[in-house]
Amino acid sequence: MGADAGDEAGALPPEAATLRRWIGECRPGGMVFFGGAGVSTESGIPDFRSAGGLYSQRYPHPPEKMVSRSFFDAHPREFYEFYFDRMIAPDARPNQAHRKLAELERAGTCAAVITQNIDGLHQAAGSRRVLELHGSVHRNRCTGCGAAFDLALMQALHEEAPDGVPRCPRCGAVVKPDVVLYEEPLDGRILEEAVRAIAAADLLVVAGTSLVVYPAAGLLQYFSGDHLAIVNLAPTDADRHADLCVPAKVGEVLAF
Repeated sequence: MGADAGDEAGALPPEAATLRRWIGECRPGGMVFFGGAGVSTESGIPDFRSAGGLYSQRYPHPPEKMVSRSFFDAHPREFYEFYFDRMIAPDARPNQAHRKLAELERAGTCAAVITQNIDGLHQAAGSRRVLELHGSVHRNRCTGCGAAFDLALMQALHEEAPDGVPRCPRCGAVVKPDVVLYEEPLDGRILEEAVRAIAAADLLVVAGTSLVVYPAAGLLQYFSGDHLAIVNLAPTDADRHADLCVPAKVGEVLAF
């Protein structure tokens, strides 16, 4: 894609050019990308907190309660109604942000993608070192025997079940997505790897996240490199610590 394609599409603010220059000047392996739901909204996946996001919609229970571990355990039928209706997007495809990050990894610039998303779009675009803080809908485990299921089989189990709750064909226990629900801890190994990546980075690009979900948002404290850039349509609490704030869509900023 040409260098000015994103500019034509979205009338980018001048800060975008600065970020593009920083990326171009970054030493090999010196860039780390930290992304949230706003990275995938351009692929048609709704976020949680913006106007029109999942948290602003009406359900029998508050969405933030429905994606908690206690709700999953107590009300699996209602959990899976919400989950398959709103939290998976099997037809979504990578957008320009995903594709550019994979390109930057292949070029040796981007050392790691750290994501709060569970959609697997970074891997679909070709990124290899993806640290999924909140897990992935593409991995699912039986809560009884530990058998593994991919997303397609998980959907089939959901559709076959009279109550919509996927159950293991081997032992009959409920199958749970490998996603981190409220009340569950993050994977310690993934968290430690993310900390190491951020601590070693010269350029940290934070994009598409409101930076209000902890402990993920707390990862920024480990950055001590040259440039912290935040790409987000709305201001964040971390803006005062950033060297650059780009109020634009990340896909348009990375369209170069």
